[in-house]
Amino acid sequence: MTEVIAFNPGNYRYVRGVRQYSCGVAADLGYRLERARFSRPLPLKEGFERIAAHLQANGRPLTAFAACELRSPAPFTEEGFRAFNDVYIGTLKTWGIYEEGGDNPVARSNVCPEFHKPAEPSLYAFSYTVAHPGAVPSFVIAGSAEALEGKGDYRDNCVRLGDISPEGLSEKGRWVLGEMSRRMKALGFTWDDTSGVQLYTVHPIQHVMLQEMAPQGIVRNGVDWHFNRPPVKDLEFEMDCRGVVSEYVLTV
Repeated sequence: MTEVIAFNPGNYRYVRGVRQYSCGVAADLGYRLERARFSRPLPLKEGFERIAAHLQANGRPLTAFAACELRSPAPFTEEGFRAFNDVYIGTLKTWGIYEEGGDNPVARSNVCPEFHKPAEPSLYAFSYTVAHPGAVPSFVIAGSAEALEGKGDYRDNCVRLGDISPEGLSEKGRWVLGEMSRRMKALGFTWDDTSGVQLYTVHPIQHVMLQEMAPQGIVRNGVDWHFNRPPVKDLEFEMDCRGVVSEYVLTV
């Protein structure tokens, strides 16, 4: 059974995930999630400083930080990914969001552009809660690639490891779509509630859109296809999705 837990300091609830991120978040009653994207990705330290300033300007505590979208220069090794997560989690500890040995409530995606790569891991976008009486329900689902998380190395739990044939990509896509659906269902949402769907791969996946996504109504608002790779070597297909009514671009 998927566990949903209240994170009262942030005014949202989350689906329990792994140490580095939760599986998704949804705003509490009387609050809504808003998404802000930087006009260009900012290095982690600078990005977190801008996020803190944005939250303060909106009268929100640091604990309102609920989700983020990262960009990294290249896929990590398993060991490199663990080392990166230690650095990332350090900020969440400082902000009073995460305690070692406890849950991490913040949802996250982390992908690697094939072109225009950042020089270092960077912040691309983030979501946070704001008070809004009468707000419609809103949510952000964390990114997932074609591997079961929290069960050991990604490579050892990868769907169709190394198979980028049309059939292999279709099976990878079905697994990821199922994981997105599972996470949304836990929070009380379906594909019909999404305002944005993002897909990350460098492989041709038009057949996945046609055969797997379109029949479920996933493409009715379009799909943002980012020519990016998942964050860990040997993974090929990642997605995330959200249902929010307010989005901004912050000039940097």
